[in-house]
Amino acid sequence: MPMRSLGFLFTFSVALISALSAQAAEAPKPLRDELLQMTQALVDAIPTGDKAVWERALTDDAVIVDEFGRIAHKADTVASLHPFPPGLSGSIELRDAHVQQYGDTAILQTEEYERETVFGQHFVVRYQSLLTFVKQAGAWKLAGYEDVTLPTPPPKLAVAGVVPDDYSGTYRYAPGRAWTVSNAHGVLSYVTKPGGAANVLEPIAKDVFMGSDDERNLLIFRRDEHGKVNALIERRKFNDLRLTRDI
Repeated sequence: MPMRSLGFLFTFSVALISALSAQAAEAPKPLRDELLQMTQALVDAIPTGDKAVWERALTDDAVIVDEFGRIAHKADTVASLHPFPPGLSGSIELRDAHVQQYGDTAILQTEEYERETVFGQHFVVRYQSLLTFVKQAGAWKLAGYEDVTLPTPPPKLAVAGVVPDDYSGTYRYAPGRAWTVSNAHGVLSYVTKPGGAANVLEPIAKDVFMGSDDERNLLIFRRDEHGKVNALIERRKFNDLRLTRDI
């Protein structure tokens, strides 16, 4: 159960939208340090289930959006906090932080580098996060917090039954729009246009691969009734782009 699947991430608040017309300025160091300390305390409170930290930090109308697009607010976020059960642990390190100030609104952009342990198995998950703070009654409060998962190279799998030459060819989804799959010494890759950058295909199962680009989409080859590969599906953001192999 990953830490960030608990749904403690926020998106822009109305306060940020109204502040965008103001001139941004790099936040002074004391403010930057204060917001980083607040944020570190929040992520440190996730595995311990410390509700008080989140209760103090959030505005009453804070909006929470996790990496899966699930929306939450202050009450349900605080209520969902519980100490991790035995066998699960984790920590988050804030990296490469930048803070801009728009009057009584400040934006913190940072990478959250998460280390997880699940019954002895170790994982690293990286997020790009954006937090919106507003000043209320002289104190900084968190009004919006959102992030996205940064793709990282997955472990390589040894997959039996993969014959690279089965997949080489041209796959088309529209006139003048075709991908070329090539086999170079047992390593499959494809380009989406002549001269384009090659995207290596990492096998997950027979006929199923993951691309090496930033999106890490799945590529699924389909076979006809004779067992010959005749189509390719790129599964992108829960949608399928279908390509037919040229004969």
